Amino acid sequence: MPQRANQTVLDVVTWIQRHAEPALAYRFACRVGVCGSCAMTVNGRPRWTCRTHVSRVARERRLRIEPLRNLPRLKDLAVDMTPFFEKWQRAQGRFTPTRTRAEPMAAVRPDSAPRRAADAGIECINCGVCHAACDVVGWDPDYLGPAALNRAWTLVNDVRDGDRHGVLKAASAGGGCHSCHTHGSCVEHCPVGINPTAGIAGLKRQSLLDLVGGGLP
Repeated sequence: MPQRANQTVLDVVTWIQRHAEPALAYRFACRVGVCGSCAMTVNGRPRWTCRTHVSRVARERRLRIEPLRNLPRLKDLAVDMTPFFEKWQRAQGRFTPTRTRAEPMAAVRPDSAPRRAADAGIECINCGVCHAACDVVGWDPDYLGPAALNRAWTLVNDVRDGDRHGVLKAASAGGGCHSCHTHGSCVEHCPVGINPTAGIAGLKRQSLLDLVGGGLP
């Protein structure tokens, strides 16, 4: 295939599908590092392929492109994200409103500690890179994983959420935050700079505080 300046791994995969193997299955959408759907394993590391330049990762002019780890492969480079989102649901990663549309929005101080904690993890776009990078997910299929637990942490810190206790209970149950070994692979690989390890540590602390009666209001 022709080589070009600033060529990305996604460019390579697209060229192969268009010119060499039309049946090649893979995912992409935005191509500009916004959606995260093009995540694959490149030379052993989970990455967004649209942001990964060939010149920076090719070893001896070679690329090994594989699907994300820790998720079932559907075909070629496309994985089944169902287990990933099922764990999101197990962690109760859905907002529970406390007000109706007819009521004024709740005021949340932007400089408050809970707001800052929620803001630190809110930009997750569910690309699955941290899930693929996590060794504990590979060892323990029951482990919720860094993305689901990061989402739980944002909700535990959202004073507007109506089920914070339920989220904390789900996130600290079997396969939850206490299963994390704090390897930090999720932090190292996150394409948008989120620190799920910090959020998981926060869940551990908060669950212990709840046990001694000093937890969430």
